[in-house]
Amino acid sequence: MTNFRNLLISAIVLAFFIPAVAGAQDIHFSQFFETPLLRNPSLAGIFNGDIRIQGVYRSQWGSVTVPYKTGSFNMEYKKPIGQGDDFITTGLQLVYDKAGTTNFTTSNVLPALNYHKSLGSNKSSYLSLGFMGGLVQRRIDRSKMTTNSQFDGNGYNPSLADGEAFVNDNFSYLDGSVGMTFNSAMSPDRPQDNYFIGVAYHHFNRPKNSFYRRPEIELSPKWVYSTGVRFGVSETSYLTIQADHTTQGPSKETVAGVMYSTKIGDDYQNPDYTLHFGGFLRLEDAFIPVVKLDYNPFSIAFSYDVNVSQLRTASQGHGGLELSVTYIGFFDRDNSSKNATKCPRF
Repeated sequence: MTNFRNLLISAIVLAFFIPAVAGAQDIHFSQFFETPLLRNPSLAGIFNGDIRIQGVYRSQWGSVTVPYKTGSFNMEYKKPIGQGDDFITTGLQLVYDKAGTTNFTTSNVLPALNYHKSLGSNKSSYLSLGFMGGLVQRRIDRSKMTTNSQFDGNGYNPSLADGEAFVNDNFSYLDGSVGMTFNSAMSPDRPQDNYFIGVAYHHFNRPKNSFYRRPEIELSPKWVYSTGVRFGVSETSYLTIQADHTTQGPSKETVAGVMYSTKIGDDYQNPDYTLHFGGFLRLEDAFIPVVKLDYNPFSIAFSYDVNVSQLRTASQGHGGLELSVTYIGFFDRDNSSKNATKCPRF
C-alpha cells in the first residue's frame, strides 16, 4: 500500500513539473496584495514612501503530502523625476519554491522598472507602465523519483531505472512581464480615498519549459486583471477591497476580498498601530481569513487557506499558511517623495 501511495504521489508531481503542451501554471500567494511585482510590475512603487521591502512565506498541502514551501522577497525604490510630479521605481523580485517528494525547485531573479506619469494635479492621478524580467531556474532531485518503470510486478524496486528520457536535472530560461496601472485619489479633499485598475501580461516571451528540452512545451502567457479601492468609514477606520482575475492557458482563477482597518492611538493621521482584518475568497478553492498589524514602519500579516474545493476530503479542509512582513520608509533628503504634494499610492 505504501509503494502504491509513493507511485501515486510521484505521478502527481511528475504531472506538475513535466507539463503538457498547454503549459505549467504559476506559483501564487493568497496574500497576493503583499506580492505586488508578481501581481503586476506596474504596481511597483504604488505606496506612500520611498522604499518598500517585503517578504512572504507560504507552506501548503502538509496534510496531504510533502509540504509545498514558497518564499517571495521584493524590494522597491521610488524617486521623483525632474521638477514635475512624475516618478520612477526600480525593483527586484526574488522567488524560491520547493514542491513534492522530488524537491522540484524553482528560483526566480527578476529586476523591475516602473515609470509613473502624472495625469494632472487635481486628483493625484497616475498612469504607470512597468517591466520585469530575468532568470528562472528549475531543478529536481532525481534520486528521489519513483515511477511505474520501477514497479517489477511485485512491488517497488529502486534498482530499476526510472525510465525517464531527460539527461539534466535542471534547466534555466529568461522570463518577462509587462503591466499598466491607473491609480487616483477619489477627490482632491480626500487623498486617502483612492483606487486603482491594472492589467499585466506575464511570460510574453513564451519561455521553453521542459526537462526534456522539447521545443513545443512552453510556459503559457498569463493575463492578470487587478483592481482595488480604499475609502474611509470614519475618522479612525477604512475599508480596502481588492480583486484579481487571472487566466493562463485553459486555467482561470478569481480571488477577491475586503479588509477592515482601524487606527489605534491618539494621532489618527500618524497612528501608533493600525489593525486590519478581513477575508478573501478564491472561487471554487478556498476561503482565506487575514489579520494584519501595522506598527510604523513595519507590517506583519497572517493568513490561512480553508479549503472548500473537492480536495477538502483529502486535505481535511486544510490549505496553506502564509506569513508576510513589510517595511515602508522615507529617506531624509530633498528629493524624497515625502516632500512631494502628489505621489502614486494605494
